[in-house]
Amino acid sequence: MDAIDQAIIRYVLHDARATYAQIGKACGLSAPAAKRRLDRLVATGAIRGFTALVDPQALAWHTEAFGEVYCTGNPTPAELRQALEAIPEVVEACTVSGAADAVVHMLARDIPHLEQAIQRVRATAPVERTESAIVLSRLLNRPRV
Repeated sequence: MDAIDQAIIRYVLHDARATYAQIGKACGLSAPAAKRRLDRLVATGAIRGFTALVDPQALAWHTEAFGEVYCTGNPTPAELRQALEAIPEVVEACTVSGAADAVVHMLARDIPHLEQAIQRVRATAPVERTESAIVLSRLLNRPRV
């Protein structure tokens, strides 16, 4: 991956609906060359897909929290993922080092909705307990590279 590929990735992170001409102009390429490069980035898996970023506020999900998940036994990441993916309020989950087994990012309409979602997390088979922190204000939210 060279500097031009990195520039293309930065550009489509900023605007995934950009035309090949716009991408090419921003990266110093013709539209056909930008298309070839972008197609290669997709084919090699460097770009896994294109998506819309939806503002949770627009969906009226105004409450967000991060939670630490502590499990009984030693569930595999696949087992923990299977347990958590059935809970739509869990929008992101990662296994982590340290005392907790995983960290989850949750979105909900309000505090009662969040509390119900946390209870569903706690009721899943491998989960012993959780500790949550409610987000008061979001300071940074950068596109992931």
